[in-house]
Amino acid sequence: MALRTLALVLGDQLDHDSAIFDALDPERDAIWMAEVDEETTHVWCHKLRVAAFLSAMRHHRVWLEERGFTVHYTEMPANRGHDRGGSFAEVLRLDVRRLAPERLVMVQPGDHRVQTQLTEAADALGVPLEILEDRHFYGTREDFARWAEGRKRLVLEHFYREMRARHDVLMDDGDPVAGRWNFDAENRETFGSDGPPEHEAPRRFRPDAITDAVLEMVRVRFREHPGSLEHFDLPVTRKQARAALRDFVRHRLARFGEFQDAMWEGARFLWHSRLSFAMNVELLSPRECVDEAVAAYESGDAPIASVEGFVRQILGWREMVRGVYWHLMPAYAEHNALGCDPDRDVPGSFWDGETDMACVRDAMRNVIDHGYAHHIQRLMVLGLFAQLLGVHPRRFHEWHMAMYLDAIDWVSLPNALGMSQYGDGGVLATKPYCASGNYVNRMSNHCAGCRFRHDRAVGDDACPLTTLYWDFLARHREELSGNHRMGFQLKNLARKEGEQLEEIRARARRIRSTLDQGERL
Repeated sequence: MALRTLALVLGDQLDHDSAIFDALDPERDAIWMAEVDEETTHVWCHKLRVAAFLSAMRHHRVWLEERGFTVHYTEMPANRGHDRGGSFAEVLRLDVRRLAPERLVMVQPGDHRVQTQLTEAADALGVPLEILEDRHFYGTREDFARWAEGRKRLVLEHFYREMRARHDVLMDDGDPVAGRWNFDAENRETFGSDGPPEHEAPRRFRPDAITDAVLEMVRVRFREHPGSLEHFDLPVTRKQARAALRDFVRHRLARFGEFQDAMWEGARFLWHSRLSFAMNVELLSPRECVDEAVAAYESGDAPIASVEGFVRQILGWREMVRGVYWHLMPAYAEHNALGCDPDRDVPGSFWDGETDMACVRDAMRNVIDHGYAHHIQRLMVLGLFAQLLGVHPRRFHEWHMAMYLDAIDWVSLPNALGMSQYGDGGVLATKPYCASGNYVNRMSNHCAGCRFRHDRAVGDDACPLTTLYWDFLARHREELSGNHRMGFQLKNLARKEGEQLEEIRARARRIRSTLDQGERL
């Protein structure tokens, strides 16, 4: 029997309720999946990121086959010389010619580059390609475009409140539960001198035979890539992802909000969910994560502040960044609002963690070992350092895509280029997230064990963040002067005019020169 439909399934589309199943008959249709080199090398991918995606994909293949589907799957060999093709387009071309399907179908990709590549490949092959709505998300691309139309600013708080009301999440007859839309003030606690209270670490998942085979292949093929494989403990199936969600809700959600911005030396996950990978490859849906959290509040197992903080990240921030991505691409990827040097890349310590800066070293140890860092480590340690250095936002995004196992272009680009680096000039963030070493000192114990002094901007022992903070304000004073939220910071800068500021700026130049030469701070 001739093949009617070949359904393309990508590594971030492992949804058991995918729209593709609406259009498929196992007797007449088949599924196509491919592991290709381009998706691991267009940025210099962390070994763990590669392994996580491939393991989840291979487990999904098993699940599909158990349900009676024929899956045409291309595995990546340890030896690149045995590759069937280097890109999705190359492998698809071979398989379409071999299988001769009447049509192709897929769910909307999470990467503009991949969508363009596959659309062009289908056109070149002369086979119709239908792209279906990705119902994993609360809203559609079109929903967001309608919301954004005519607005001078795309304000997250406005979007979030509308999403709460539209989907009836934490609402009580049209009003927010507990009388407030957010509980940020309650969700900024720090740890005392004794450090984090006792808490249960996220559940770990032991690699099975499928994952072991992937890990061995990655060790051989990607031996020069950054990161470690020694701590692989991720959920790679729907069943495991559900277990991870239940574990978070049961053991850490209650204090998630309270300590979501806090950091502590050597503390890897604290009360964070560590569900982002499972969500972003669609093993978990945002709805079930939100519903589980809301149920915990309604049963009295978690306070409103923690639950609302968790819901905000999913129903507000996550949906917002996806909307911004598809609303503004492809031009969005080229934004560079602060005029950063296109050649300025992330420092070497962002690949190997070798630095005397305690906060950067600790955050990078988490990234190297786990392909993970929680949002404050991402935004207010690593992102902050890159922004103050003047790293080009596209380069920071590429590093972000390479090193975080949960990075998909739709979520990484707005987060890294926009929110973290202010490269979009305020589309996502109303002001740059810029701060001195004093912020790190307030939210962690890193500074106590660091050779640099967080309260000093000049001298050999001055904190690079503090030096670069004042230099950043001085360099961008003109661009930021019209932002009312920057008034206090610029007023403080004015107090450092003259010789003091010149000393600061001279040290900032020395810091950049040191890093440009490949040395470490």
